[in-house]
Amino acid sequence: MLSEIINSLDIIIQQTQANTQYLEVILLVLFGVFIATRLVPALLLLGIWPRHLLGLPGIFFSPFLHVNFNHLFFNSIPLIVLSNFILMDGLHYFIIISIYITVMSGFLVWCFAKPGIHLGASGVITGYWGFLVSNIVQQGTLTAFFLGAICIYYFAGIFLGIFPTEKGVSWEGHLFGLVAGITTSFLTHSY
Repeated sequence: MLSEIINSLDIIIQQTQANTQYLEVILLVLFGVFIATRLVPALLLLGIWPRHLLGLPGIFFSPFLHVNFNHLFFNSIPLIVLSNFILMDGLHYFIIISIYITVMSGFLVWCFAKPGIHLGASGVITGYWGFLVSNIVQQGTLTAFFLGAICIYYFAGIFLGIFPTEKGVSWEGHLFGLVAGITTSFLTHSY
């Protein structure tokens, strides 16, 4: 049992080192888009506008758009950690999971969220969190258990984002991200 634990921890450490280049690209893209929105604020209009045809492209663009630096900064930390955990199974796997969660959560926001523009990576982050926690059951491996336990312990506050708290925060994005993450875990169980 101890050797399995040590082996799982070694895998996590090795994969984190291997994933560094991908994580850097994610951060560069997010901060590059942020700078672009400072130069051209109209880009923020590419977010999700629920139930408007012009809001459909926001399903794909909104995770990259952030209102201000605080919004971006506080999304970057969990996004990088959770992305790293999903990248443990490879870049192809990460891309598939990201597409499922982004499209599913974005479409649900477009269909059911309150009127107004919905921006930010929070839905994807909550989706990753739900996915990783669900994988404890779906994969049943010691590594999945460690990653899920870390998610629960360090990022349990993400779960609280699914409840309406403050004006201007898309709790629907968080809720539908969680739904998308759990659903994705079940849909991709055989990958």
